[in-house]
Amino acid sequence: MIKIEFPSKVLSRERYISRIRPFIRKNVIKVLTGQRRVGKSYVLLQLMQEILSNDKSSNVIYINKESFEYDFIRDAKDLNDYILANSVQEGYNYVFIDEIQDIKDFEKALRSLLLNEYNDIYITGSNANLLSGELATFLSGRYIEFSIYSLSYPEFLTFHEIEDSDENMMRYFLYGGLPYLINLPLNEQCFEYLKSIYSTIVFRDVVTRYNIRNTVILEKLIAFLADSTGSLFSAKKISDFLKSQKISIASHQIQTYTELLSNAFLIHKVGRYDIKGKRIFEIGEKFYFGDLGLRNIINGYKPDDLGKILENTVYNHLLYLGWAVKVGKFDANEIDFVCTKNGEAMYVQVALSLSKEATIEREFGNLLKIKNNYPKLVITNESFFGNTYEGVRHLSIREFLMSS
Repeated sequence: MIKIEFPSKVLSRERYISRIRPFIRKNVIKVLTGQRRVGKSYVLLQLMQEILSNDKSSNVIYINKESFEYDFIRDAKDLNDYILANSVQEGYNYVFIDEIQDIKDFEKALRSLLLNEYNDIYITGSNANLLSGELATFLSGRYIEFSIYSLSYPEFLTFHEIEDSDENMMRYFLYGGLPYLINLPLNEQCFEYLKSIYSTIVFRDVVTRYNIRNTVILEKLIAFLADSTGSLFSAKKISDFLKSQKISIASHQIQTYTELLSNAFLIHKVGRYDIKGKRIFEIGEKFYFGDLGLRNIINGYKPDDLGKILENTVYNHLLYLGWAVKVGKFDANEIDFVCTKNGEAMYVQVALSLSKEATIEREFGNLLKIKNNYPKLVITNESFFGNTYEGVRHLSIREFLMSS
């Protein structure tokens, strides 16, 4: 077995481990995807530790492509040769490959390695298109994907060893949930770290990988998305806005850039779903940032942005809870989130405040028009409104974020 140096302290993210655990020693590739620095490597380390704790003689092979130690593994042949050279003939070989997208034609090696049912393979990657596209082509039906996200609010509290409070929730809104922040004081130092991660994602995972020449337009687009988080998106509208700034770019190019940013997990593209017509619209999606801290270092953190941050936070927590999420439309009414999971549904509205009668009517009224018995929630930044309104449940943002 290759010697592995484990960190002195690996904080558990049991929600992810519990989802992956049933597939240990199953002949499917376990694919962990997510933005850089959200903790995919640490989930791999936790899986290794669990496997070794159950059987100390387990043959674990670990390749970390972010380490220069493995720079010699450049392509599928290098990968295949290294794993075979470190494999055992009797028993399972537990193969862990971190940031596999940096290995050319990696999928060819994986396809060959899967022929041995005693190869138990786990991989991570920071590019959605490369992983899902190549794996779908070469390994259809032979892999299962697990999305890893920034820390949820309860994880943020646990990792930073702080209590649930309005003050700490606002810190979460401000700095986001990248796990490495536990090594820094929750102050301006965090923003220096976040700036470096933002640059890595944009310039390494987008600009360099896709050979983008006009980085000025790309960064202006990101700034626009940060400023309009949760707004309905139109490539033509953004193209027209950029033209007003003396920047000429076709709407289809805008669409391409948003796809590349989504592939790097900097943003999430959320399609619109017609609840009544039961169809997905081809245009008119929304975008949310995978990590709030990264969003805030782009355009700054402004009090007027709290409504946008609230909506982005709810969206991220719904993903963490395992819901598939769309933006909803019911006749002429907008529903913030239509959530589905295991054949069930849930409808969610997000509002900063319910201090005005018109807001109460809009947020609760839109949900009441949906005539089915699935749960319906209104989530706000206040806790004193009440528990329900004509059967629609109200939750404060802290109550919602602390829910499981």
